Amino acid sequence: MCGISGEARFDGRSPDAAAVSRMSEAMRSRGPDDEGLFADGWVTLGHRRLTIIDLSDAGGQPMVRDDLGLALVFNGCIYNYPQLREELQNAGYAFHSTSDTEVILVAYAHWGERFVDHLVGMFAIGLVDRARRRLILARDRLGIKPLYLAETPGRLRFASTLPALLAAGDVDTGIDPVALHHYLSWHSIVPAPRTVLRGVRKLPPATVRVIEADGRSREEVYWRPDYVREPADAGMDAADWRTAIGDALRAAVRRRLVADVPVGVLLSGGLDSSLIVALLAEAGQRHLRTFSIGFDSHGGESGDEFHYSDLVARAFDTDHHRIRLADGDLVPAVRRAVLAMTEPMGSHDVVAFHLLSEQVAQHVKVAQSGQGADEVFAGYGYHQPLVDAPRHGAAETFAAAFFDRDHDELRRIVDPAYALEQDASRDLLTGHLGAPGAQTALDAVLRLDTHLMLPDDPVKRVDSMSMAWGLEVRTPFLDQDLVTLAAHCPPEHKVAQGGKGVLKEVAREVLPAEVIDRPKGYFPVPALRNVDGPVREMVAEALQAPVARERGLFRPEYVAHLLAEPDRAQAAAGSNKLWQLGLLELWLQTHDIS
Repeated sequence: MCGISGEARFDGRSPDAAAVSRMSEAMRSRGPDDEGLFADGWVTLGHRRLTIIDLSDAGGQPMVRDDLGLALVFNGCIYNYPQLREELQNAGYAFHSTSDTEVILVAYAHWGERFVDHLVGMFAIGLVDRARRRLILARDRLGIKPLYLAETPGRLRFASTLPALLAAGDVDTGIDPVALHHYLSWHSIVPAPRTVLRGVRKLPPATVRVIEADGRSREEVYWRPDYVREPADAGMDAADWRTAIGDALRAAVRRRLVADVPVGVLLSGGLDSSLIVALLAEAGQRHLRTFSIGFDSHGGESGDEFHYSDLVARAFDTDHHRIRLADGDLVPAVRRAVLAMTEPMGSHDVVAFHLLSEQVAQHVKVAQSGQGADEVFAGYGYHQPLVDAPRHGAAETFAAAFFDRDHDELRRIVDPAYALEQDASRDLLTGHLGAPGAQTALDAVLRLDTHLMLPDDPVKRVDSMSMAWGLEVRTPFLDQDLVTLAAHCPPEHKVAQGGKGVLKEVAREVLPAEVIDRPKGYFPVPALRNVDGPVREMVAEALQAPVARERGLFRPEYVAHLLAEPDRAQAAAGSNKLWQLGLLELWLQTHDIS
């Protein structure tokens, strides 16, 4: 788990090693244990290391194998690296470390660009094929590990975070109107390849990009499961699917134990994280370290779920850590969380994850978490009406439940300089939902949730906030084999029992019923959800700052309306619009974007 960076030049000039060093330094928190730099004529690579596997210097990066003509920087973890190592040794390759990093290098030497097909894990990779004068960039199937790109004539830079690219300099920091449209439509989500800045893009999940030394490049999506019923599964009933999903989840949880350091669990008390604890205990893990966080209550809304997390901790005899924080901790925490964000993230629980990660990192370097279960197994309320929706009606049903604003409202909110004639968010939604490879309306939406929305909301949130403290978080519900199996599972098994039905049936084998049948909970941060007190003052200050007025993203009368009557305006919209706008300005100002 690390921070990677690099620069490639296509104009005959040498890469700017100082700029690569600045990118690496900007990611020190992602890799506090070591750093490295490698130059090879037209490419320079940078790395910050968090030691998880092979704690020796032999596992350091950038990793260079002169005998293979390869150099590599890598962020993530390859869970099947012991099996791949054995296979590659049997094919005649030698190894000089026990790291998963070297396994990637040798896998490329053996399989070429198809090496990614053999990797099971989460990863962002920058690999230099020195003989062929190629730079290969790759990202894992579900986009768990980020990879940001900044391209100018004659040059490409890449890094694990957007702020690292800003630290290198010479980035077009103008606001991308299409990305702004997405941000204001989809709970602050900006799907790949865009970011809110015109000059920065993201390599999409499950994508390999090959860049030649003359600047030519090509991309390939190497994994895209179909959301259809497989003929081979035609005879499976509900019990069969429960067994198959349970077996795949158990394998996913065990895979994510690979480490040379202890592995903990972020235990919210909900079904997903509780199930991970139960399956780890079933696999023989004893006295697991588990961690929960809670906040002050507001307006009758509880700020914690300790009742449930305590119940699970007692049931499985974990070494449990309760972390309670007061409202007074929130304002400085919001500012630190915004600084750690790779992109603006409007979800309230991003601050909770930042605070939780800070505490967890004092005890372990690796933790498992339950992100992704709702997207993969239909756990959200808007999934229910999609069971009976016609295939062509998926877009309307999803938009009615998920969109924060429609296109007409957006045009009334943003300054005319950023207003789009075309409804970019609806167009992207319709195109994705209408693509072949999804059998029903719910299949199409679950594919959208898992492969377009998920990487740029909960996954990005958890990676950014945990890595700000040098904590590696692993997500077994995003195991590639489990996701593929779930994609083939009939939708009725997923939406059963109010959502995640097949997962609840797996849980009934190992968890108390009180945890399974409880009302669905979220990461509660009442003071942020209500945007009151000092938090509201901070948001108002950001929206009214001179730099915000000069930037002019939003019409002044709309901002004034939100600030004058935030509660009524927010309640009418069903989402916290004041926080969403304020968070965007906070992020831009925190990163000195004018």
